[in-house]
Amino acid sequence: MSGRLPGEAPPTLLDYVPQDYLLFIDESHQTVGQMRGMFNGDRARKQTLVDYGFRMPSALDNRPLTFEEFEAPRQSVVYVSATPGPYELTKAGGVVVEQVIRPTGLVDPQVEIRPSGQWMTCWKKYASAPKKNDAFLVTTLTKRMSEDLSEYFTELVSSAAICIRSRNARPHQNPT
Repeated sequence: MSGRLPGEAPPTLLDYVPQDYLLFIDESHQTVGQMRGMFNGDRARKQTLVDYGFRMPSALDNRPLTFEEFEAPRQSVVYVSATPGPYELTKAGGVVVEQVIRPTGLVDPQVEIRPSGQWMTCWKKYASAPKKNDAFLVTTLTKRMSEDLSEYFTELVSSAAICIRSRNARPHQNPT
């Protein structure tokens, strides 16, 4: 119907945009790989149907673009990814821009990672939190470590230390 020869690229929405458009590929570390695999997956499925007579050979021309066909006419592409892969880095030619602010406008909270055995430092921060009207959250690697830390805080002062466990319906509070 389109007058294209067998094997030619099928018509897509990209045929209808101006030639000087700017293409943004979001999450390109995933999207580029999906674009590479789309044609091969479609072709394997349809080839089986054609081979066993469930589809006409022309069904093979109703397909997604090959990666080379998708890539060929692109003049201006911006690859958006927190973890760009080798393909994006090569295409960018070494020009990489780091986005510091999230698109939501929210800044990531400051996270402090300390080596193990820092319970006293943790306690000093915990003890000063009520004075500043701050909340205080400590994550641990194991449930046992969480229970021990909660017990340790409760022994140091008679204030409540809450140990939240993944299987509890509500947080467990050590008795004071």
